Formats: sequence, C-alpha cells, structure tokens
Amino acid sequence: MLRFVTIGREMPEKRTPDERAEDFHEIYREFADRKATEQASRCSQCGVPYCQSHCPLHNNIPDWLRLTAEGRTEEAYRVAQSTNTFPEICGRICPQDRLCEGNCVIEQSGHGTVTIGAIEKYVTDTAWERGWVRPIRPATERAESVGIIGAGPGGLAAADMLRRQGFQVTVYDRHDRAGGLLTYGIPGFKLEKHVVERRVRLLEEGGVEFVLNTDVGPDISFDAIRGRHDAVLIATGVYKTRDLDLDNAEAQGVVRALDYLTAANRAEFGDEVPDFADGELDARGKRVVVIGGGDTAMDCVRTAIRQGALSVKCLYRRDRANMPGSQREVANAEEEGVEFVWLSTPSAFAGHAPGDARQADEAEVDNAGGDVTGDGIGDMPVISAVRVQRMRLGPPDVTGRQAPEAIEGADYDEPAELVIKALGFEPEDIPRLWGQPGLEVTRWGTIRAEHATHRTSLPGVYAVGDIVRGASLVVWAIRDGREAAARIAADLAAAVELAAE
Repeated sequence: MLRFVTIGREMPEKRTPDERAEDFHEIYREFADRKATEQASRCSQCGVPYCQSHCPLHNNIPDWLRLTAEGRTEEAYRVAQSTNTFPEICGRICPQDRLCEGNCVIEQSGHGTVTIGAIEKYVTDTAWERGWVRPIRPATERAESVGIIGAGPGGLAAADMLRRQGFQVTVYDRHDRAGGLLTYGIPGFKLEKHVVERRVRLLEEGGVEFVLNTDVGPDISFDAIRGRHDAVLIATGVYKTRDLDLDNAEAQGVVRALDYLTAANRAEFGDEVPDFADGELDARGKRVVVIGGGDTAMDCVRTAIRQGALSVKCLYRRDRANMPGSQREVANAEEEGVEFVWLSTPSAFAGHAPGDARQADEAEVDNAGGDVTGDGIGDMPVISAVRVQRMRLGPPDVTGRQAPEAIEGADYDEPAELVIKALGFEPEDIPRLWGQPGLEVTRWGTIRAEHATHRTSLPGVYAVGDIVRGASLVVWAIRDGREAAARIAADLAAAVELAAE
C-alpha cells in the first residue's frame, strides 16, 4: 500500500472518440488484474477515510482497496457487497468525481485520486465472471409479505434486503422491464443493459416476484396492493419533466429528455418504437440543441452523437464551474464532438409550417414574442431555430450560487431541427393519481416520509428515493432502499411479537 508517491493515477483505457461514437457500448476497457491491483495499492489507508464518509452508502472503500491490492479479489467483493446492493452499477454510473474520488486525501495532496469507481467495477465484474455472485437463499422463510411499487434502484435494493431476511417480496412496475431509469433512462455507453438484466434475474432466482406492465391506478388500485401485503414501499421515482414557458414550446421537434432517452434505449433493445422509427425522437442528420447542465443533459448530448446528429450543442445558463453535471461526463462529451455554449439560455423557439422546407436561417421570429409568422399559423410549427439569450453571473441566489442574468441585446438564433429539454424532473401528483388524499406530500409535491424510518402518513406504507428526495443520485436511492428494508423488517417483527402476546 501507500504507493501513490511512486505510481501515478491511471484510469482504464478509453476507446477512441470515433470508435465509441459508433455504438452504445461502455467507453472504458476493462482493467487487467495487474493494473487493478497496482492502482488499488495507491490508497493511503487514511485513519479518517474521507472517501468513505462522502459515499452515501459509507462503503468500506479503503478495506476493499487493500484486499484488491493484495490479490484477495473475492474478499474485496464480499466487503463491497456488504454495504452496497449494486456495486457493479455504482462503479459505472456514480459521479465519483463529486463523491468518493473528489474527497480522496491523496487527491487533495496533489498526487491524483485513487480510481475508486474503476476498481469497484473491476472487482464486481470479476465476481460475476467467476461465479461468486449467487442468488439469495434465505435461512428461514417468513409469512409476511411486502409490496414494492417501482422497480428502480431504491425498490430493487429494498427487495434484495427484505428477501435476504425471508420476507415474501412482490415488485410492481409500470414498465415492461425492471430497472426504472437504470434500464430506460441511462444510456448503454454508461451502463450496458445486460448489467441491469442479470441483477434482476438474480433477484428473480432468489424469490422476488415482479409484476410488470402494471400501472398503479389504471391497472391495479393502491388499496388492492395494500390489501395484499403486510407493508408497502413506494419507490416510484420522479418522471414529470420540468418545462419552459416559452413561445412555441410545443413545436414539433421540441422533446422531453426522458422521452428521447427512453426511445433510444428501447431502440437498442430492439423494441418497436414508432416515434423513433418515424424520426421524431431520432437525432440522425439533425442539428441538435440540448437545454440543461445536469447528468441527464450529458446523456442526451452523447446519445445524439451516437445517433449520427449533424451537430450537437448544449446550452447552460451558468458557466462550466457551476454546472451540476459531472465534469468527467462533460469531458467525455467534448471528446466526442459536443459543443457547450456556457452562459446561455433559450428565450424563444422559431418554427415553420409543417411541410415547409425553409431552413432555420430563413425562419421569421418576432423579436418580442418569438411568434411564428407566415404559413405556420394555425398548425403546430416545426422547430427550426432556438433564440439564445446570452447570460452573465450576478449575485448569489438563495442557494448560494451566482444567479444568471440576461445580457440586454445579446441574443441570436441557433438553427436546430431537434431540441431536447433536460431541465430536471418533478414528482407526479401521486395522492390524486392513486386516490389517496391521506398520503401527505411536501410543498414540492414529494411524498412526506420520516427521515430515519421512511414511514409515510399512511400506516404500513413507506417511501424512498427520488419520490421523497426529489431528483437525486442512484446511490442515494440504494441507501434509502436498504434503510427502509431494515425498518420494515423491524416493524413487521414487532407486529408479530405483539400479536403473539
């Protein structure tokens, strides 16, 4: 250990930008055994490991790095798995530059962070290849059952933990495949879908039941689910897209990020996707503008590159240093040909009438309102350009970040045939959709749940993940799912003891 002074930081080799732009496979090649052990040996084995304290799961990172450096890979996997239900997923998609690696002590001392994420991926992929990952086999079966609504990371993490304790677990999801955003939101170049599918199969083999293509409300009532189970966990995530209050915001060619990414992922699965097949959600041959600066925006710009877009530009109202997305993802996108237009925001969309072949530079936009003029009146216009407003950073806002301000007279038209809105997500109105007025929500519309117990206002009903936190990271959903599973198990055990008295 402690070899960071003599051995430099080294990530797994990246495929070239030209090569990776041709497919949706992951961009990093695999670590060789020797390279993984060498990089793990750079860990300084801190007395106070900031990497661990800044990990939402508080993974025992120094411990499994030491075991990896010593060639004890199976033991390293066991340690990693003990605190993280899906280490092979977190190793791929966690923003390590903002969490564990960003707080590495040797990084602060100028030696370059330990490549924690890449080593975690190596350890867990090796465990799968060598058969160390096995289905759940509870020591004792329990009669109590738990219904989980939502097959995303929070729901799946809870299902895993509850099933290990012998509870009967049923997971309900509106989609035809489990995984939530892991399956349909995150592109394959960050998380290849076989990684999610094999984990779902493992849960099925361990006794977790999946009820897919089932939307709570239209297909099955929430009361019916409560009646079938001793406890219910809500882990639906947030899927309602924030929007822009701009002229022509509903023009053809202006699409939501989640619709775009879902179509792209379904197409990669080989599904029939009419909106992709007719070109509406396909970037091929188009000038693409993505609005937003988070990780979803990064997924969109890099997907558009792989679909063969003519050009891809990303508008963000703040500068690079203040964007919420991963800087590593920004660098990957730039390598692949994405152009970032910092300190810019859309102020209007220009369009032309359906069937009109005018190019974007011929589109007529009223400077005051951005209205389409001419033969587009009366029809849904087709996007042809984005009116871009230049910004500058002013005084800090309520969050402490510098608030963007418009620069008067500094606007221009950016030609575009596809505009993707990656503005973040909000919760759906679940109490109304499910007919549950007693299910309390916060002023943001998220479900109100106790921080420590994840209990909601309804007896026997718990909630985790983004539907409680708002749009957040996968690793936080995993943590919530594991915590809620422990509380549900304790509450059900207490109820059994009380009934026996």
